[in-house]
Amino acid sequence: MALDPQCVGFETKKHALPYDWKTLATYALGIGAKRDELAFLYEGTPGGMHVYPTFAVVPAHAAVLEALIRTGGDLAMIVHGGQTVRAFAPIPSEGTLETVGRIDGIYDMKKFAQVVVSTDTSLATGGHGGGTRVYTTTWSIIFRGAGGFGGERPPSDDSPSVPKDAAPAFRFEQATTPEQALLYRISGDQNPLHADPAFAEKVGFPQGPILHGLCTFGFLGRAVVKHACGGDPSRLKRLSAQFRRPVWPGDTLTVDGHDLGGGRYAFQTSVKERNEAVLGGAWAELASQ
Repeated sequence: MALDPQCVGFETKKHALPYDWKTLATYALGIGAKRDELAFLYEGTPGGMHVYPTFAVVPAHAAVLEALIRTGGDLAMIVHGGQTVRAFAPIPSEGTLETVGRIDGIYDMKKFAQVVVSTDTSLATGGHGGGTRVYTTTWSIIFRGAGGFGGERPPSDDSPSVPKDAAPAFRFEQATTPEQALLYRISGDQNPLHADPAFAEKVGFPQGPILHGLCTFGFLGRAVVKHACGGDPSRLKRLSAQFRRPVWPGDTLTVDGHDLGGGRYAFQTSVKERNEAVLGGAWAELASQ
């Protein structure tokens, strides 16, 4: 199916996501959280559970899916190209999040097409903190085989880069599990590409189901919170990355973080077993302590 360029500017309906501590803990486990991150896993944490800012993608799923369906493209041929999240305020341990999405652009990449969708998430009115804006996200979704329609090229990327020949300020290394994608998909992204070997082979991945790009993104977010934010998730205000190569469940992820000064970090994220960079253009903005 051909993408419809006339859908740029389309806004979705408001999508509500009721959540509780189990929703938050499932997400944290899905992105690899361990026992030493108990505040992100235990509902008895004094002052309420902590929440990784990359959780922002979870309430956005339904709005993004509505937007992608509206494009008219073949959803079986999509892969994630890039992700940005911005966090504005912490969320309570339970409540309802309301999200609206918008199609910001459709770009021609010759063989591929890029669809950019943004979302805006707030706490539902009527509850604690009702109406407070908590997250925005920007999604770059690649439709394989949908390019060549004569559209505009994507805008240039101005992300800060990793300094050449500079030693990282920190290194974070952790193996994913063979079941990582099966656990992560419970948080909302149920694309069979991440679970069904026959489907994965049919769409070009004969090695088997790949890990969600957003799971890798979550591993990066955990590394930033742990090593650059002193364990305080409220300090991570923005995180962006582009998905360069697939990760398979069981791969070991290595994150090298470089302090650029002024509250900005740049990252190199690789699969250890293949010495292969899997995220590009990855950087973060941090609030001061």
